[in-house]
Amino acid sequence: MNILVATASVHTTATACDYLEGRVSADDTMYVLTVEEPDRDPRDTGDAANVARVRLLEPTVESLHKSGEPADAIINAVVEHDIDEIVLGERSGHPERAGTPPGSTVQTLLADLPIPATILPQQTSN
Repeated sequence: MNILVATASVHTTATACDYLEGRVSADDTMYVLTVEEPDRDPRDTGDAANVARVRLLEPTVESLHKSGEPADAIINAVVEHDIDEIVLGERSGHPERAGTPPGSTVQTLLADLPIPATILPQQTSN
C-alpha cells in the first residue's frame, strides 16, 4: 500500500504516525509530503518529514518536498506515486493562519480526491 501523509508541522506528522502505527507494514511505502509556502520557515517542512523516520520502523518512508498551492501538490503526489490512502491534518499547523476546521486545503481535497482520506484532529498543547 502507498500512503501519503501531507503535513505542515511536526505535530501533524507525529499524529499521523500514531494513527498509522500498527496499520502499516514493511510492505508499505509512506510518502511524507511537505509543501513550501512563502511565509513558512523551510526548516519546519524538513523537521516534519524527519519525524516519520524516527517514529515508524515500518514502512519505508520517502520524503517529498514541493512548492506551490498545497491542494494541487497533494493531488499531483497522489497521481505520481499511485497513492492508495491519504492522511492529513484538519487545518494548517500555523497558529496565526489557522481558522475554523476544516481548512481550505481539506475542503478542496475532500471534493476532488478519488481515494480514501483520513483527516486528523488538531492537536492542542496543554
